[in-house]
Amino acid sequence: MILTVTLNTALDITYRVPGLRPHASHRVTEVTERPGGKGLNVARVLAALGHPVAVTGFAGGSTGATVRASLAGVPGVVDALVPVAGATRRTVAVVDERTGDTTQLNEPGPVVAPAEWNAFQEAYEGLLAGAAAVALCGSLPPGVPVGAYAGLVRTARAAGVPVLLDTSGEPLRRGVAARPDLIKPNADELAELTGSHEPLRATQAARRRGARSVVASLGAAGLLAETPEGRWRAAPPAQVRGNPTGAGDSAVAGLLSGLVEHLPWPDRLARAVALSAATVLSPVAGEFDRAVYEELLGRGVAVTAEADAA
Repeated sequence: MILTVTLNTALDITYRVPGLRPHASHRVTEVTERPGGKGLNVARVLAALGHPVAVTGFAGGSTGATVRASLAGVPGVVDALVPVAGATRRTVAVVDERTGDTTQLNEPGPVVAPAEWNAFQEAYEGLLAGAAAVALCGSLPPGVPVGAYAGLVRTARAAGVPVLLDTSGEPLRRGVAARPDLIKPNADELAELTGSHEPLRATQAARRRGARSVVASLGAAGLLAETPEGRWRAAPPAQVRGNPTGAGDSAVAGLLSGLVEHLPWPDRLARAVALSAATVLSPVAGEFDRAVYEELLGRGVAVTAEADAA
């Protein structure tokens, strides 16, 4: 089993409009709702790849009930969310059908009480006992300590469970110091963490801060990996236009599945890039175009070894 942690779960709502214009009314052509938050997106992709997954984090209120009801219908995903008194947040994505661009609106999430945070930590320790790997994903809801991920990384390491951290800002900075097995920042998050805007130098700097391996998302340029086994770039053959929401989460699913299957790094990266690109062509996060994924995985992702930064 793979465990994904989404402390700030969400109900993802996606609107599609013919064209998005400021200060105007819009006729929505399609609406979709899905359980959301980075770790839940990761879990749905992992389940689609055939890996059993348990999801934990917080859920509360009517939106939390909707999230849990939707998860009950996802084969291969076990709901281990911890209840809270506050209401689970909503995120709204507005997709411009003319350009393919997406505008995202994210609510902050419920305030988590100290007793609720303690209950989560107890549940997390129990879930680690049956986990082959764990992913800690996304933002922190109000009330959760800024060093929360650092503590969860240390708990996973003490249990001997490989841990991937995918967050940003101060939670990432503190989490890296706890020495996770892998972090997956985007270019902006990596630059904020290290102070360097040159990706190769920045990934090396992030390893020096404590991460065993670093895989940086570089948008259309694909992924850059800095690991003890080597350095690689992985990129799709051409830029894919569509809804990028959830593409990074699919990359995390590719990396995690490759880790538990003991694939070599180039194969993990190829899978992550293929899943990410195939997700851009899907209407909602947490899903991917399987035909595109299989085509890219078979012959479309270029993975090349990278030299040291000068």
